[in-house]
Amino acid sequence: MKHLLHFRVHPLVFIGSVRSCFPLGFKCLNSGVEFKKVERLEKNSIFLMPRCYLDSIISVDIELDQVSEFMDTQYSVLRSGEEVSCNLFNESICELCRMREVDKALVLLAEMEALGYRPNSMSYVALIGVLGSVGRTLEAEAIFQEMAGLGRVPGVKVFNVLLRSLLKKGLLSLAEKVLGALDVMRVKRNRETYEILLDYHVNARRLKDSWSVIAKMRKEGYLPNAFVYGKIIELYRDNGMWNKAIEIVNEIQDMGLSLDKTIYNSIIDTLGRCGELEEAKATFKKMKQDGIEPDIRTWNSLIICHSKSGDVDTALEFLIKMQEEGFYPDPKVFVRVITCLGEQGKWDTIKTTFDDMKCMGNQSSGAIYAVLVDIYGHYGKFQNADDCVNALRSAAIKLSADLFCVLANAYAQQGFCEQTVTVLKLMEAEGYEPNIVTLNILINAFATAGRHLEALAIYHHMKDTGLSPDVVTYSTLMKAFVWAKKFDQVPEIYREMESAGCSPDRKAKDLLQTALTTIQQRRY
Repeated sequence: MKHLLHFRVHPLVFIGSVRSCFPLGFKCLNSGVEFKKVERLEKNSIFLMPRCYLDSIISVDIELDQVSEFMDTQYSVLRSGEEVSCNLFNESICELCRMREVDKALVLLAEMEALGYRPNSMSYVALIGVLGSVGRTLEAEAIFQEMAGLGRVPGVKVFNVLLRSLLKKGLLSLAEKVLGALDVMRVKRNRETYEILLDYHVNARRLKDSWSVIAKMRKEGYLPNAFVYGKIIELYRDNGMWNKAIEIVNEIQDMGLSLDKTIYNSIIDTLGRCGELEEAKATFKKMKQDGIEPDIRTWNSLIICHSKSGDVDTALEFLIKMQEEGFYPDPKVFVRVITCLGEQGKWDTIKTTFDDMKCMGNQSSGAIYAVLVDIYGHYGKFQNADDCVNALRSAAIKLSADLFCVLANAYAQQGFCEQTVTVLKLMEAEGYEPNIVTLNILINAFATAGRHLEALAIYHHMKDTGLSPDVVTYSTLMKAFVWAKKFDQVPEIYREMESAGCSPDRKAKDLLQTALTTIQQRRY
């Protein structure tokens, strides 16, 4: 025991894996102590331990399920029984948040407050950020309210973290209240605040709001940077003005600004979505000539645009090149490719593509792709959502909110409503709150199955719970009524979309035209 008195455990000193929460390292309080490496047999993890401490601890196997137990058994013996300091709690909470161990961080927070300590601003920011990133916005908001209730004026960084998490979920009304609180507390908005707002409004196709944010940025002295120019290009693209988007590129070059990866990606995506595939490939080639290496977004855009146009062979070529460059396709992109192949009846190509990817990819990616191939190919192994999720758990894959959305979308596109609902229930059981994306997926599942009333019920549920429908919500709801041959309701949904500030996309305009044409024909 006396050896323990010479060493202080470094925060964070535990990991939430396998069975033991074992010291990752020690800081020596005295000088001249000899250290040596030790490899733990279970996970090939390398630890640095004092040689004098090694013999007494090497055979110890600590079984811990809760962070609080760890604190009791480890920290209580440190420094001759001295209580854990407030600083140590704060450092450990921040480190846990960095590792995305949300529940453990909250347990540690509860224990800290039980001892009469209060988190510092860094801990609050870390907690709000990690809770928001996993979709637990209610808890993030509660932490924010606690911070403000203690009389601490949150900095703009805290506001930005909360704002980002609320908008990611689609809670526009709550986000506006956060902005109001920011103004009341006289906290000045920074560039990041405006960029968060711009990103949301552009993605939601809110044209008027997007230009309003850009105007406010200029007024505050924040000149457009690569991110803002990229969003302006996307803004024109989403409103069918791709020529105007290209003019912006020329304007950037005339100003003497170089095109960076962000702008190149926006240009390639814009050209691809507008069907200018040769121009997109030429821009991709120029990007590489300028010494800018493509990232995951670049490859995704090229694969998706060629898949959408029906040029699956070129999409597969980019898919192979992408993996050769060390990038593994996003499950959403993989879904797009196999959907197009399925529509063309090329099931053998799906299997061949998947087998090739298994040879080049990692184990976790392979397991996810296998599930998606089975669902889209109707092979029957994973037609039950519970079996699907259990298979991924067995493969030691971390179930994230994005992965749940991909699985739900896979079932939704097949019209498997019950399985889509099951995935979303499992997602909630894992602690992920429903957001605008998951509910849009559910609307699509009912739309595909021809159950327009259920789709409409989800839409009303969204509005009742404070979620702000986006252009995907409205266009998918229009699709539900078109497929159900309830054409009279489609123009009303379209008008509601416009009144909500969402700029209709091409899909919404096409659905409206279909409905109006059918209504006109019925009159004769």
